[in-house]
Amino acid sequence: MKLPRYYITITSMDSRFIEVDGAKLRKLRRERALSQQDVTRISGISQATLSDLEQGKRGARASTLRKLAELMGVEPKELMKEEQ
Repeated sequence: MKLPRYYITITSMDSRFIEVDGAKLRKLRRERALSQQDVTRISGISQATLSDLEQGKRGARASTLRKLAELMGVEPKELMKEEQ
């Protein structure tokens, strides 16, 4: 069975890690008076992952970036680290 093109595109996007601007993510979370536990409960993202993202220790999958952006009320690109 051949998979539809859009399925392959979405799947490959989710396996790629994207650098997140951890300081901006933390700032937005605090501006919205959300604890890491709040974000974990609402989004389903583990607290360890959120902590690592805020500290710049790891990148995020596209699906994680979308969840965080939706929760913070911003576009996903606003959470991405800018190229130097």
